[in-house]
Amino acid sequence: MHEMSICEGILQVIEDQAAKQAFSRVKKVRLEIGPLAGVEMEALMFSYDVVCRNSIADGSELDVIKLPVSAWCMQCSKPTEVAARYDACPDCGSYQVEITGGDELRIKDMEVE
Repeated sequence: MHEMSICEGILQVIEDQAAKQAFSRVKKVRLEIGPLAGVEMEALMFSYDVVCRNSIADGSELDVIKLPVSAWCMQCSKPTEVAARYDACPDCGSYQVEITGGDELRIKDMEVE
């Protein structure tokens, strides 16, 4: 379950920022996650609660912003969105599509005290 290690990484970032910015509690963490990141949302939510117990982020809310799969269609020469990797361009039907986003997993921001 790599979601546990993802949450450990999130907590490490939180603790590093708390030391730098001198805050004492995290109320909310917002993540941006693309569908190609390979993250199981239920496992992530469960792991976050477990990893954050007895830490500066104990009881904080994890808010996930789901990003689209963005792509560049070489046939249309324009950006587009597809549902999954290897899908055809929704405009022209070409499979000459280069994925440009959708595999992100990053902390967008945090609400702290």
